[in-house]
Amino acid sequence: MVPAFAAGRAEVIAATYSTYSVLPPTTRLLVVCYGFDCNYRAEVALTDADRAALAKLLNAGKASAAAERQALGRAGAWFDRRIGSTTGTQGHIARAGIRHMFDTGQFDCIDSSRNMTSLLLVLDELKLLRHHSVEVPVSRGLLIDGRPVHVSAVISENASGTRWTVDPWTRAYGQAPEIMPLARWMTLN
Repeated sequence: MVPAFAAGRAEVIAATYSTYSVLPPTTRLLVVCYGFDCNYRAEVALTDADRAALAKLLNAGKASAAAERQALGRAGAWFDRRIGSTTGTQGHIARAGIRHMFDTGQFDCIDSSRNMTSLLLVLDELKLLRHHSVEVPVSRGLLIDGRPVHVSAVISENASGTRWTVDPWTRAYGQAPEIMPLARWMTLN
């Protein structure tokens, strides 16, 4: 769990990428993890057209925090389609589990939480997030408590401090990530 206060960019980067020796994202290049536990990586260059598409998607959410979360969902779906051909993940399924761990075309929750956090950091660096800040990914479940371990990207609403998970692992290729309050997400299996 992360502390209740908002993490800064440096803390998010250290917590998200150092364990996996993955370079943090920039507005021009990010490293996408896939194939379970970030075993495979692909560099994805973001073009001017990509940045324009992201700006258009996020501009639609500028009116409120709720609208921005909807726009983040659309941006997450766009990003999944954008990286699919580079990573060979166009056929990835929702909730890929242990039986898929040797399938390089799948994401586990480690991969998807890192990739989503990368996208969120890029959006933040481009100044496209108006109502939310990027947080350190969180995990739930310990196996000993009967719940499988699961990790998700997190944002916090600037006005209220409410934290939200942005979880693409629960969705199939090209679908918007599941976005819900962190408190609710922590209660799920």
